Amino acid sequence: MADQQGTEFIRRDTFLPFFRPDLGEAELAAVTEVLRSGWLTYGPKVREFGDACGRYLDVPHAVPVASASAGLLVGLKALGVEPGDEVVLPSLTFIATLGAVVHCGARPVLADIDPSNLGLDPAAFEAAITPRTKAVIPVHLAGHPCRIEEIGAIARRHGIRVMEDAAHAFGAQVRGRRLAGLSDATVFSFYATKCITSGDGGLVTTCDPEVARRVQVLSFHGMDGNAWQRYTDKGRWYYEIVEFGWKLHLGDPAAALGMVQLARADAFMARRTEIAARFSRELAGLPGLTLPVAADWCTHAWHLFAVRVDRALIDGGRDGLIADLTANRIGSSVHFIPLHYHPVFREAGREFAPLLGQTERYFDEAVSLPLFPSMTDDEIDDVVTVVRESLRRRCR
Repeated sequence: MADQQGTEFIRRDTFLPFFRPDLGEAELAAVTEVLRSGWLTYGPKVREFGDACGRYLDVPHAVPVASASAGLLVGLKALGVEPGDEVVLPSLTFIATLGAVVHCGARPVLADIDPSNLGLDPAAFEAAITPRTKAVIPVHLAGHPCRIEEIGAIARRHGIRVMEDAAHAFGAQVRGRRLAGLSDATVFSFYATKCITSGDGGLVTTCDPEVARRVQVLSFHGMDGNAWQRYTDKGRWYYEIVEFGWKLHLGDPAAALGMVQLARADAFMARRTEIAARFSRELAGLPGLTLPVAADWCTHAWHLFAVRVDRALIDGGRDGLIADLTANRIGSSVHFIPLHYHPVFREAGREFAPLLGQTERYFDEAVSLPLFPSMTDDEIDDVVTVVRESLRRRCR
């Protein structure tokens, strides 16, 4: 990324962050109540939160975990991914998706994206399959579902397990069905910037009771069921470790926060959708700018509003726009630096680079604008004004 000099167009007294959590008195009261109960770790509130998420997502099994990163790891292990297996995934995702594969001892195989939704291209996935392919991780980037039905059909033909990375897509739908039960497993994130938050936290959903059981066991040291009850009047001191696992469960204070946020999930999504629609109206037709569009077969969660800036038409491309946003005290981000660009995977990823043309083109142009439910109309106006003025002045 080249250094760019930004230009100030508006006067902002404060910095507009890329994301601002929406937390109120209800969240504070819920967490306080749990702290007073004495349950500071994995307890009854975690189970309550998981059950509530399952009802909201209309899926029979929903297991809260410490993070989406944790969910990806234990999810892959629960699906039987072992050393020597191959797992197909897009390069356009956060490092946690890749890390889960590596920590299982499996070989990551990178495939290109469909530029219309930024998710894994079904054709690219099928081309990447070998006799050693055990699983695929489609990613629902920015909140727009990928072509999961096609990916699932391909996977079934080849006997491949499917685990969706839906960290950005809590509440998104495909043909009227919420993401959660469309594959062998689906992983959501409740990190501070996500659609709803528990501070940190994640969720693994599945329709398979055995997958759910293994996720539960693997995320609590490999301990047999109902381990959390050891410190209740229904508990017992004896336990058994049935397989090697990790300490990757959620705690009750985080679950209490998540419960309140879950009750607000529909309102949050409605406001994000409203903001995205306003951006789409007011930024339409600007030279060199491509706006995200939701396909008619899905409901977009609008976790991100990621635009593309054409370097051939706009001086400085997306880096110039980011510089102008920064100069006007407006935050932004880029989602994501492709996996094969990172030093930790650059050498191993070199073989896949010639196959990732759409991924690299997107990364070269992408910038995510601020979008969060508590964003005010004046803050939206400021973003629109700066983007318009930046592109006007930088247009060649």
